[in-house]
Amino acid sequence: MNYNDDTIVALATASGAGAVAIIRLSGPKAIAFADANFKSVKSKKSLSNQKTHTIHLGHIIDNDRTIDEVLVSIFKNPNSYTGENVVEISCHGSIYIQQEIIQLFLRKGCRMADAGEFTLRAFLNGKLDLSQAEAVADLIASDNEASHQIAMQQMRGGFSSEIAKLREELMNFASLIELELDFAEEDVEFADRTQFKELINRIIFVLKRLIDSFAVGNVIKNGIPVAIVGEPNVGKSTLLNALLNEERAIVSDIAGTTRDTIEDELVIDGIGFRFIDTAGIRETKDVVESIGIKKTFEKMEQAQVVVLLFSAEEFKTESKRLKVEIEKIKNRFPLKPLIIIANKIDTLNDSELNTLKSEFENLHLLSAKSGVGVEELKEKLIGFVNTGALRNNETIVTNTRHYDSLLKAFEEVNKVKSGLEMGLSGDLMAIDIRQALYHFGEITGEITSDDLLGNIFANFCIGK
Repeated sequence: MNYNDDTIVALATASGAGAVAIIRLSGPKAIAFADANFKSVKSKKSLSNQKTHTIHLGHIIDNDRTIDEVLVSIFKNPNSYTGENVVEISCHGSIYIQQEIIQLFLRKGCRMADAGEFTLRAFLNGKLDLSQAEAVADLIASDNEASHQIAMQQMRGGFSSEIAKLREELMNFASLIELELDFAEEDVEFADRTQFKELINRIIFVLKRLIDSFAVGNVIKNGIPVAIVGEPNVGKSTLLNALLNEERAIVSDIAGTTRDTIEDELVIDGIGFRFIDTAGIRETKDVVESIGIKKTFEKMEQAQVVVLLFSAEEFKTESKRLKVEIEKIKNRFPLKPLIIIANKIDTLNDSELNTLKSEFENLHLLSAKSGVGVEELKEKLIGFVNTGALRNNETIVTNTRHYDSLLKAFEEVNKVKSGLEMGLSGDLMAIDIRQALYHFGEITGEITSDDLLGNIFANFCIGK
């Protein structure tokens, strides 16, 4: 990745044909390059002389050839996304036109932008801190209300401000501790130990809350995998179709139809759930189906919630065997939430349903075919996600890198707390304080390396 003052260019909208496309330039010569290849519709205006945050109608020209009629938006430094001169050219969405305009500016001296380079420049120019820059990628990737809400909060600096405040307070005490080291022979204390203990306890409390929030943040960002498992032909595919409200899985009366895993996503109250319909679990000599059964157990291992589906007829005639099956699943995955469902309840009469309820505890009654019990199942699924922090607009950590730095900072701050309780000298505590400050700085970008920045921004799209 290039960290220099080149003027860069890239397509900012999605690749492919469309009604409109936006081509973005950023760098010291962005406006000059655009000006040299722009002809205003009504006058001979110079883009370089126009005010920032203005839009101009005209044509992009290549010598005497007109490429397209466009709108050119001008953003002068430092009041732009990147903090540099930025030009955005809105042209018609023809792939040919897009490429002609980009190739024109490359010939004139622009460089093709690297992945995420516009946002990287915004970070390097102090327009965003590192966690806010990462939130830009999360915002682009958000595909449900919850992930969008978290990314917006982080991009606005909610997470950054919490970390920055803690880091500033800790740094103030750190400077006093460091000052004590200069007067070690005089045995003086500049840092009030009682106030310092209060600060450390407050930092530990906030860090623990942020670390704990990752459990929620991770599932919101990536979705919750739910494995739907059971014997063949009990209605797993029909249930998946009912949940998704579409014909997604193959449904037939032939046992063992689903011989692979099928994944699809449903958003319930802003939370994404990835439903995995797997091959049934049963003894079989069919080689292909046995591979599917092996995958079933693999998917159950990966899932955060397991939906165990039986037909109501099975409950009526084979209750002993089913109880054994349920215990096997519980013993194999004791920590996973398990929803046990009796499907096809429309085949039972009221008396049989009452017997079923009394014999099996916490049994969910459902008819995937008619839709009875489907909405209640959705409510059960959302109940496994603690959305309280989201509803209260609290800071939620979704980034694995942030989570790792928070854990390391938490470890160092706990060492400082232990040092205070044992009455350790300031020079020993100063080492742990410096390390905690280092890990705080990693999150917001006060401390970075080229490798770290390369890894983060390489995951962005080119035009962002």
